[in-house]
Parts: sequence; C-alpha cells; structure tokens
Amino acid sequence: MAEGFSTAAANSVLDAQVTAYPWFKLHVGAPGANGTANAATETTRKNPSFAAASGASKASSADAVWTSVAGTEDYTHWSQWSASTAGSFGGSGTITANAVVTADTFTIPSGSLVLTVPVAS
Repeated sequence: MAEGFSTAAANSVLDAQVTAYPWFKLHVGAPGANGTANAATETTRKNPSFAAASGASKASSADAVWTSVAGTEDYTHWSQWSASTAGSFGGSGTITANAVVTADTFTIPSGSLVLTVPVAS
C-alpha cells in the first residue's frame, strides 16, 4: 500500500492551510520550528491570492509584491501566519534566493508561490 494523502484530502488540507494562515513573511534563512528565526529586515507580511488546490498543489494566483524593501539582503525562505502582525505560525518553505537592496521592489510572481502535499501513488 502506498503512503500519503489521497489527492482530494491533500487539496482539502492545502485549502484549509491557506485559509487559516494567509499571511506570508520573508526570511534570509530557515525560519525554524517557530517561524521566527532569520527574519528579513523587511517585516511586512503579504496576503497573496491563491487558486483552489488541485492535484495536491496550491499556487498563488496573483503577484506577491513588497515595494521599497527595508534592507539589503537575500530572501531564501518564507513563513506563513494567521495575521498580518503577531498571530500564529502555520508553516514555512523556500524560495529561490533573491538579492535585494534597500528600496527595491521584490516580487514573487503569480503561480510561483506553491504549496504541495505528498500523495499516495
């Protein structure tokens, strides 16, 4: 027997995850078990739109844009939160490292912020 979620269950989990934790924060390294390690100087959390999960994957459906970022650094990770400030940590993931300088605009293009769940095969 294969291990993992059914595709339908994975889709439900992903839709619920983004509903409960819709805010994304940038990090310059792994966020750690509490989502608070290696926080970027840019502290603004974004609430990108997502399409409904399909095929055990859920992708952003609009650009996530940070304008005039607060510091010069490389963004490598994100964390997911229940609120625009404070709130509960819901998860984290990686992004392709992207160097920015103070006052740059940083964009994660539509379809590029993707959450997945392993499914039975």
